[in-house]
Amino acid sequence: MPVRRPAAILATGWLLFWMLMVAVAVQDYARDDGTAYWQPVLWETSSFVAVTLLLLVQHHFTRGDEHLVARPARWFARQARWLPLYWVAFVPLAFGIRHGVYALAGQVYEHEGWGETFLYESLKLTVFIILFCLVRFGWLSYSGLLEEKVRVERANALLRQAQLQRLAQQMQPHFLFNALNTISSLMHSDVERADATLIQLAEVLRTTLEVSDVHAAPLATELRLAQGYARVMQERYAGRVAISWDIDDAALTCSVPVMSIQPLLENIFKHTVETRRGLTTISIGCRREHGTLVVSLLDDAGRLAPASAPGIGLANLRERLAVLFGDAAAVTLTEREPAGVCAEMRVPCAS
Repeated sequence: MPVRRPAAILATGWLLFWMLMVAVAVQDYARDDGTAYWQPVLWETSSFVAVTLLLLVQHHFTRGDEHLVARPARWFARQARWLPLYWVAFVPLAFGIRHGVYALAGQVYEHEGWGETFLYESLKLTVFIILFCLVRFGWLSYSGLLEEKVRVERANALLRQAQLQRLAQQMQPHFLFNALNTISSLMHSDVERADATLIQLAEVLRTTLEVSDVHAAPLATELRLAQGYARVMQERYAGRVAISWDIDDAALTCSVPVMSIQPLLENIFKHTVETRRGLTTISIGCRREHGTLVVSLLDDAGRLAPASAPGIGLANLRERLAVLFGDAAAVTLTEREPAGVCAEMRVPCAS
């Protein structure tokens, strides 16, 4: 919400208030069997013009006092200093307009003596200005709250941006280090496979560059990264891993953190595939469940280490999910029977 909107609301309310005053004056005049309806309109309009001019003068010279709203006693004291201006200037302005218009109409505007008129209008104006200052004080307080809210939201957004940028910078070198280590290992045993793996890595990096300026991307884009990483790792552990993908087409447009599936897949390679010589089967599924995207990675041989701290990739992913979605997203690891681990990521996915 723009912080200046309350000013427009206050101006609109001011105009509506005087329109109501004119309508009431016309009704009272008609009730007294009056026929010259321009007269009550003139009375209230002249008061409107005079008060508005005086309020604009006061506002011009008291704009610098807005910081005193946090100290109401001082703010109201500053406003009270302007009451004598209304006592002295209102009657000449408003009644001068009335006398002038009546004269142009060939009539005489009659009222009480000037002393009584000044006293009556001053008392009425004092009550009116006090009420107006109360309304203005509320408006300024509300505007201040809105501005503070905008500042806090902007600060929080910048903080989240900085956190995500730090996490992304941590994650990308971590992934690249592991991929290059894989290629380095292959260079000593199979140059052709190392070359093919390097090509796969180039494709992954190209996809990474496409999303380098964002922190979340459609699942379809994230799957390109994960599948590219999977191909690189399958080259390294040829014959020791089989990966299947079960992807719900309805989930492809859901937004997920960039490089969110890869660390879950890396966790399986690091703690399961790398530690055994037999074949490890990995099943990766993505589906939508009532406004939630569920990404699951299951292996058939892993075990959860008791009381072990999460690795860099998993800790990084959990922190990014917390920054982007708060408590609405989570990553859980559970053991399967008779063997295996299920890693599941849940993030909001609106229709």
